[in-house]
Amino acid sequence: MKRLVTMGRGGSGKTTFVSLMTKYFIEKGETPILLIDVDPDQNLSEMVGIDLKEEGRKTVSELLVETFLEGGGTTVGVPPSKRIESKIWEVGLYEGDQFDFMAIGTKFIEGCYCLPNTALKNALAGLTKTYKYVIMDSPGGLEHLNRRITSKVDDIFDIIDPSQKSFHHVERAYKIANEVKIEFNNFYVVGGNRIPADWGAEEIEKRIDLQYLGKIDYDKEVENYVLQGKSLIDLPESSVAYKSVKAILQKAGY
Repeated sequence: MKRLVTMGRGGSGKTTFVSLMTKYFIEKGETPILLIDVDPDQNLSEMVGIDLKEEGRKTVSELLVETFLEGGGTTVGVPPSKRIESKIWEVGLYEGDQFDFMAIGTKFIEGCYCLPNTALKNALAGLTKTYKYVIMDSPGGLEHLNRRITSKVDDIFDIIDPSQKSFHHVERAYKIANEVKIEFNNFYVVGGNRIPADWGAEEIEKRIDLQYLGKIDYDKEVENYVLQGKSLIDLPESSVAYKSVKAILQKAGY
């Protein structure tokens, strides 16, 4: 089982990258896959064609609210995050033919993601199902790194946009990941579709001392699918965005 984490500033294209990465692994027959949406915006489910409510599934935050705020469950004794661990797998996990899915959801209480993060971390530590890949779509900030939802991953992909803030985000993310002792094999940089076509690896790698794998090509078809609420996994193989993500992943050895 390989654990992959995608991160980047909001709007950089990380959720699109995760969706097309999932499509690539499915088409290679490398399933089952577990997708985890750690971003409170919860865009990943829509991009891969899942309606959690329609499927009768709940986010980690919804389970916490239901159990401890609405249900009056005690937080004394067994930690709350441990108390709902079984519920995460029973009610929070969408199980599909080719991939499973879970989401952290919106804030448990105003200004704090500590409890949902801890609950998810504990649940992931007890993974028993054999997945080929566990892929996490991270939120735009860097707080999730400090909380170490997962402390050991194979590869990190940081998606950048053409801004100084984005390059600073990569530098800080790499530094924090090392400081909080998250173990990883590779830390890759990927260009979002707003990166100019004439920006090559040399142009980007001189700004940041990390391997640049290429950019996600702009694709009007992706925009149309998102607007229509269609799963990006159903994009045709001729999609230029999909072809570019496929090339990026092959360059990373997948």
